[in-house]
Amino acid sequence: MIKAIFWDNDGVLVDTERLYFQATREVLGQAGIELTPAQYLEWFMVQGTGAWHLAAERGFPPAAIDRMRQERNARYSDLLGREPLVIPGVREVLEALHGSYTMGIVTSSEREHFEIIHRSSGLLPYFQFVLTNGDYTHSKPHPEPYLLAVERSGFRKAECLVVEDTERGLTAALAAGLACVVVPTDLTRRCAFAGARHVLESITELPTVL
Repeated sequence: MIKAIFWDNDGVLVDTERLYFQATREVLGQAGIELTPAQYLEWFMVQGTGAWHLAAERGFPPAAIDRMRQERNARYSDLLGREPLVIPGVREVLEALHGSYTMGIVTSSEREHFEIIHRSSGLLPYFQFVLTNGDYTHSKPHPEPYLLAVERSGFRKAECLVVEDTERGLTAALAAGLACVVVPTDLTRRCAFAGARHVLESITELPTVL
């Protein structure tokens, strides 16, 4: 019986992946480097390595790449504050599950970006804990974020379920010994998601598979 649900943030609760892609692509483009959707999918959604190696391969020194990263983060922060981001159906599902499950958010987002996203989302009261980048040493696809979530929940692995939208997140969940339900986005819909317990068309289907 599932007693705890661990939610990814970007792409599962909020529609932010496209904005992160936009910000990264813009900054690399200013340096004459093209980032395609297929490259973004592989390096960010599957491997979790990022794309700064493209700049290193062009001869940009580490200090210049650090400046690019800072510019991207600033641009992303700006984009996050421009529009509502909660994915349709998410609020209703959280309301339906609230009180029946211990729930936590497990994200690779920087704390600063996470706080901007949820400044007006109204979603945080549904969760007992949040883990962002900096709360753990190794990011997804490493299992550490989800292993820490199991600790925080106080339940056994068999009583926990992960909700993800990427292969990277699914890999992290499976490596942690957890069952995972995937809700693909437009960016990840063509991925295989081998090992997922369910692959759903919409987050609104989640209560029916618990």
